[in-house]
Amino acid sequence: MTEHHTAPQSGLEPSRVVEVERKYDVDDATPLPEWVGVPGVDAVSSGEVRELDARYFDTADAGLSRSGVALRRRTGGPDAGWHIKGPREGDGRLEIGWPLGDDDRIPEAMTETISRWATGPLTPLARIENTRTAYLLTGTAGVVAEFVDDHVRATDLRHDVQREWREWEFELGPAAPADPAGRAALFEAVERVIFAAGGRDASSGSKLARALGF
Repeated sequence: MTEHHTAPQSGLEPSRVVEVERKYDVDDATPLPEWVGVPGVDAVSSGEVRELDARYFDTADAGLSRSGVALRRRTGGPDAGWHIKGPREGDGRLEIGWPLGDDDRIPEAMTETISRWATGPLTPLARIENTRTAYLLTGTAGVVAEFVDDHVRATDLRHDVQREWREWEFELGPAAPADPAGRAALFEAVERVIFAAGGRDASSGSKLARALGF
């Protein structure tokens, strides 16, 4: 789900998405939330299972990570491809995407884009495999949000350390409120049902950070 999306105009033009989402930690046995009382939500879709496999890259001095930027190649799901996730600004984060291509080489356009944050050779940083079940929360105007239940298996490739956890993400869709007050009311109601189910504020800002032990 996205707040804004610019489709590629040619094979060289990346997609641009502003993600507005929040993450929550949950235990393996935590039941799914019951979306009662969430403004604008009339229905919830049945879960769609997606098997995601992402590899993250960075420079030797971790220039991207230190700037709050992630570069990944992900297969599986509707947005498979190469992605750059820019620094977080409030609840939003710009994601720029390119298609996978015919091989594993990082697209030249990506290297040019990340040069504002870091230069130098890129090496594998982490692998994150994720069994995701995605649910669409809809209302009369369309999709209010996408809620995902993630079972994550991560490997820190620098130190060959493996970690596993479960987390939830709630990402605003095109029919979500655009004004700050409306969004605040939506997130307040969402967190009420998430916390009631046993969810907690996320202990880490991203899957990559958690994979690396941050």
